[in-house]
Amino acid sequence: MKSIANHAHDLIVSAVQQTASDIHFSPYAENASIYFRIHGKRIFHSNLPLPLYQKMLSYFKFTSGMDIGEQKRPQNGTLQHRANHSIFDLRLSTLPITGTESLAIRILNPMDHTPLEQLFLFPHQLEKIKHWLHHRSGMILFTGPTGSGKTTTLYALLQSLMNQSSFQAITLEDPIEKNLNNIIQVQVNERAGITYDAGLKAALRHDPDLLMVGEIRDQDTAQFAFRAALSGHLVISTIHARSAFGTIHRLKEMNIQQAELEQSLIAIASQQLVSIEGGEQLPKRAAILELLEGGTLQKAIHGYPPGDQSFYSFSHLRRKAYALGFIKKHEIDPVS
Repeated sequence: MKSIANHAHDLIVSAVQQTASDIHFSPYAENASIYFRIHGKRIFHSNLPLPLYQKMLSYFKFTSGMDIGEQKRPQNGTLQHRANHSIFDLRLSTLPITGTESLAIRILNPMDHTPLEQLFLFPHQLEKIKHWLHHRSGMILFTGPTGSGKTTTLYALLQSLMNQSSFQAITLEDPIEKNLNNIIQVQVNERAGITYDAGLKAALRHDPDLLMVGEIRDQDTAQFAFRAALSGHLVISTIHARSAFGTIHRLKEMNIQQAELEQSLIAIASQQLVSIEGGEQLPKRAAILELLEGGTLQKAIHGYPPGDQSFYSFSHLRRKAYALGFIKKHEIDPVS
């Protein structure tokens, strides 16, 4: 009979081989159902008897640095998985439910498997983003829902920048999702006194050309990020929002003043992933972007819709992708 360690290892191997981005464990009365998220779709993998799931849960909690005895509060942990000379970082998260805990594992692919030029469906959108990065100060935001590829885009951009020129780039992240070459990455750890504010003060002493804030999650982080942008540094970050215009509303809800938006915000790139045609191969996904910049961005900050042809909505971009044969018809309006 397989040991729990071997069973857990085989499950991770299967997920990596199927290019899954997440593994979900959903425990019920007698079994725990296991699902893989593959290319955005949640696909059933197998069932585990509940006693076996409890043992696997304890194994994952122990090996990822969680407290095995703690079952009444959410916990986070990290692991690494080696496969084919590559290292996959695993982020584990537990959530207390009646009688047990659910477990979710995020699988982070090595960066060298995601070239920047392969992330975007329309190359001219990447060229616009590269142009934004020529600014010496201000804020650039990448937005979208969970799983839309924001962090992958951010990391690929940073690595591409470092490969082209000698930037002093510093990241403040909670947690650090992927290790980057030639970039100073700071793990935010409030228990150890390394808050975003403390990290910023330390980072500014290192004379950064570019500062990355991993994610704007709340009002305090938003105000911190905009203070950094107003201090004369180029800041890039991510935030959860459904569209480019929705990002403006989200920032105002976080009490970012209109004057701060006008002075600091360079551009917004809101991102969605579409499945593109790949013949007999597994479906491949690429990003399409709503891009807000210049006068169109200033209109959005003041609450006005775009009055020119420089802004293209997701709906327009999906229709264009279909007309060019990149996506299937059902991808034009994925909601319906």
